[in-house]
Amino acid sequence: MRCRLLVLFFICIFLFCSGGMPGEVIGMGTLRITSPVFGDNGHIPRLYTCDGKDVNPALMIENVPGGAKSLALIVDDPDAPAGTWVHWVLWNIDPRLKEIKENSVPPKSVQGKNDFGKNNYGGPCPPSGTHRYFFKFYALDTVLNLSPDSTKFRLEKEMKGHILAEGRIVGLYKR
Repeated sequence: MRCRLLVLFFICIFLFCSGGMPGEVIGMGTLRITSPVFGDNGHIPRLYTCDGKDVNPALMIENVPGGAKSLALIVDDPDAPAGTWVHWVLWNIDPRLKEIKENSVPPKSVQGKNDFGKNNYGGPCPPSGTHRYFFKFYALDTVLNLSPDSTKFRLEKEMKGHILAEGRIVGLYKR
């Protein structure tokens, strides 16, 4: 009896720590996200920030599950002084896409509103210190019908229950 309780306890811990909550992620897949201009937890070059040309870096996408109908991307900064700051919101990305090229938006994808109040990529621009920028991709089992006025929060609500796999890369920037 004690052994069964321990096994159940460890299963619950595993599910909690892995983010596996019912209704959230349908599949068990992990997308592989890389960039040719910075590594995971590496420094984002100035070109891709408000101190440079403020264009999106190239991002490579691998391991998209076969049942995916679209991809979504959220880029945000959890280290912003007023709370998480959203830099880019993008959905209905073709799941066959292998790369989002520098300074581009994939065809037929939709950009939502970022926290700058714009429908585009807004690069890192921390007021002080080193901030982390999370480039989070989601493989979805649906194509979303959202207005371009939609924000990260609306996108997350619509993705709930449709996520097949997810992956991320984190970039750092200090002015």
